[in-house]
Amino acid sequence: MAEKRPRLLLESEEKTDWRKYNAQRKELLKKWKESRLLKQLERKHVQKQRKAERVQQEEEEKGESHGRPYTVSVALPGSIMDNAQSLELRTYLAGQIARACAIFCVDEIVIFDETGEGAKSTEGEFEGVGKKGNACVQMARLLQYLECPQYLRKYFFPKHPDLQFAGLLNPLDSPHHVRSDEESKYREGVVLDRPTKARKGSFVNCGTWKEVQIDKQLQPGVRVTVQMQTVKKGIVVSPHHPRLEDGIYWGYRVRLASCLSAVFTEGPFKDSYDLTIGTSERGTSVEEVTLPGFRHALIVFGGLQGLEASVDSDQNLDIDEPGILFNHYLNTCPGQGSRTIRTEEAILISLTALKPRLEHAGQELEES
Repeated sequence: MAEKRPRLLLESEEKTDWRKYNAQRKELLKKWKESRLLKQLERKHVQKQRKAERVQQEEEEKGESHGRPYTVSVALPGSIMDNAQSLELRTYLAGQIARACAIFCVDEIVIFDETGEGAKSTEGEFEGVGKKGNACVQMARLLQYLECPQYLRKYFFPKHPDLQFAGLLNPLDSPHHVRSDEESKYREGVVLDRPTKARKGSFVNCGTWKEVQIDKQLQPGVRVTVQMQTVKKGIVVSPHHPRLEDGIYWGYRVRLASCLSAVFTEGPFKDSYDLTIGTSERGTSVEEVTLPGFRHALIVFGGLQGLEASVDSDQNLDIDEPGILFNHYLNTCPGQGSRTIRTEEAILISLTALKPRLEHAGQELEES
């Protein structure tokens, strides 16, 4: 409500000295204006101070890292697919591995061939599972299919025999599988083949009701991670950005390795893996181990014959004991009640035992 001006009351018309009255009125009005100006300045000063405090708080929050700086990779042989007797069972096996890795926020899944002659790509014609190397390719294709958000699968996965029963698998339901009516800071999308104006970015299908225009011109058909600014606008960021900046798990990438040694030598990280863990019933009990700080951890699982079979088939390795390859060679299920633990079971057991240790070690490195 606006502040009213002051009024000077008249005693009576006969006794009024108008000169004196006008002088008093002007003086009173002057004081009122000065008081009003001081209040306005004081109010502006408070607003400015609050704004400065808010900006400082936002800068401090930005300075604090809420992200996860480390990565966790899992490696396993594709030969475990040959242990399943039908395409339905092989598909279900791959789904179990995908679910386990998504639940424990695994950033990379490496599939290596125990024969040492596996394919390095999921491209090519289907020649039947059970032949040399094809089990690895089939597992990789299924894992990639499950990782991809549902609204993007038609762009990246044409009809293929490997995916015949993929629709029956349980979805990963990871944070990057965003629903159309769900609000999210980030979204996965595919660049559309649609003309745009000069100096304007490409249009992307991000699984929303409306297409999103990004800040760059990109080739159609490319998968991108978009940081949403408005319903129709966004900027392209690295797929690692949600993890590094906000600690959001943003799915896993799949890599094929021709042999066990290639798992280590062909990694995507500049400094390679600084923490490597092998799993075996012959290893040290996980309860006795304290993990050091790390940036990129790799956990390797063996097949039906264990890691020993993978070492023997790798011509690049001239060792007798698999434990020499790793920083830690661990038994993650001491006192097991079965003679054998299947690889899909070992992944769940090992990640359950290692997750708190990995989180603690990753935080230690960040604080140091």
